[in-house]
Amino acid sequence: MEFLLASGIGFVTACAVYLMLRGRTFSVVLGLSLFGYAVNVFLFAMGRLWTNAQPILVGEGPVADPLPQALVLTAIVIGFATTGFVIELALRSRHESGTDHVDGREPGGHK
Repeated sequence: MEFLLASGIGFVTACAVYLMLRGRTFSVVLGLSLFGYAVNVFLFAMGRLWTNAQPILVGEGPVADPLPQALVLTAIVIGFATTGFVIELALRSRHESGTDHVDGREPGGHK
């Protein structure tokens, strides 16, 4: 199960890097979002995947660590706000430059 989880995180990270290296702003925004999701799953997995474990110490038995869950929930909320801000920057850049390319120039065009 750990190999499957690590492979999934690696695949999502590779897709995110591929999208971030493309020349369009929408691809970059999608890549940043995917990378954020990969980091969230990684943080969540670092707290170990427990079943039938309580997050609060009450007597005997296994206890799950609630800190990674709290970190991931906080990161999700911040990620939504950041994604909205980055989308607004991309839309403004598209409006001002007239193109969707991250450098503001069409490919093959010379200045």
